[in-house]
Amino acid sequence: MPVEITGYWLAKTEPHVYSIDDLARDGETEWDGVRNYQVRNFMRDRMNPGEKILIYHSNTRVLGVYGVAEVAGPAHPDSTQFDPESGYFDPKSSRENPRWWCPDFRYVETFGTPVTRQMMKETAGLEAINVMKRGMRLSVMPVTEEEFEIILRLGRG
Repeated sequence: MPVEITGYWLAKTEPHVYSIDDLARDGETEWDGVRNYQVRNFMRDRMNPGEKILIYHSNTRVLGVYGVAEVAGPAHPDSTQFDPESGYFDPKSSRENPRWWCPDFRYVETFGTPVTRQMMKETAGLEAINVMKRGMRLSVMPVTEEEFEIILRLGRG
């Protein structure tokens, strides 16, 4: 079944690598290091400046959405693919023919209370959210406007 693209997104990040607090400090960052073709295609072809992104902390004790970012501009070649010192270096990629693309994300807000995975399980309207589906391993995925608004209300208390 094709994934519906609505202009709202959820991006997973491991907080020990890059958290919502890091994004708040930096203000804006290249969302680099993604090495999945479906996610690359979402970011390159479907994300548009100004679209909102839920920032989800994964691989941590309390899984959940910790805040909001927005797409800062159109996708561009991921700079880490060209850096031999980077763990994301891709020797098959070149500046003339880049394989990996990413947008910049701009910080919007940090929630007073994270919207935990458990809260999401228990909240009406979030039954079909992609991040809760078994086997959904994408690091960036679309969410519906309704799902986005529900999580926003929960996070803002």
